[in-house]
Amino acid sequence: MGDKSSSSTVTTETKALHPMYFVSNIQHKVRILDGVKVTYTAWVKLFKLHARGYEVLEHIDGTDPLSETSGEYESWRKIDAIVLQWIYGTLSDDLLVRVLEAESTAQQAWNRIQAIFQNNKNSRASNLLHAFTTTTLASCANMNEYFQKLKDIAEQLSDVDQPVTESRLVLQMVSGLPPEYDTTAAFITQSNTTWDEAIDMIHCEQRRQAARTQTFQSAFVAPRTNNPTPNGSASYPVSNPTPTPPPSNHPTPHYDQYQQRQYQCGRGRGRGYRGGRGRGRYNHSYNSQQQAPYHPWTNPTSTGYPPSHGYRQNTNGYGWWPAPPPRPHPHQSP
Repeated sequence: MGDKSSSSTVTTETKALHPMYFVSNIQHKVRILDGVKVTYTAWVKLFKLHARGYEVLEHIDGTDPLSETSGEYESWRKIDAIVLQWIYGTLSDDLLVRVLEAESTAQQAWNRIQAIFQNNKNSRASNLLHAFTTTTLASCANMNEYFQKLKDIAEQLSDVDQPVTESRLVLQMVSGLPPEYDTTAAFITQSNTTWDEAIDMIHCEQRRQAARTQTFQSAFVAPRTNNPTPNGSASYPVSNPTPTPPPSNHPTPHYDQYQQRQYQCGRGRGRGYRGGRGRGRYNHSYNSQQQAPYHPWTNPTSTGYPPSHGYRQNTNGYGWWPAPPPRPHPHQSP
């Protein structure tokens, strides 16, 4: 009895998955469109590049969709739904509210976004041209922000059918620089430099000016001394210090000299020196006042007063040394 073995070869053709199913997070590949940090033109470039790489560009380039009677319609519909999710996932919250609809294809959502950014072209072009011509380096935080802002405005002008050539962009960039860049700006204008080359030249000039300013400032820094101030920090030398003024209640030296002269000569009807019979301005009681010892604060060398006059403290306060004691009257016996 012969064994008959019948083998049936079953071939199962597994259709390969579409490449778009391997995309985990679209925001890692396409940036969020907000119209400010990411312009519409930049978003379109990134999205089309991503769609071409994953073979779904026909869902947003205007190609007619498949008919519902087609055998591949269900597969096409699933792919179109995922592309629509990509579009919604790369829009800001404000734009998503304006574009989101219940029943829509990826091409319809793409067209609605295009209408938002390209409607009213004349008015938008007028506003963008004004912003393009009035943007300067002084209105931006730094040099890189200035370059990026001009580039973004130029791209937005392209969206409204007002393209900006590279030479015009370079001329507008150098016209918004401050006067210290006039030499570099003149060279860029005359040499017909490209955008990237002009940016490199401006950065080199900026670094050169920063190094020169630092060298100039370090050359004029005054040397510090080793004499600490009361708070512990080093102090700078003083070439012409101001002398300490005398007390406010102390009379001037000229007035003291005049007072001493009147004390010596006496003013009145009496004859001779102080202590005579007449009524002088100063009587003998002044000589009996107790004089205090020399005060160290009133050092004549530190106050600048004449060294021929001492400075003592008496009962009436600080004053110049009085004159020598009076000689006896000629008619009196010594």
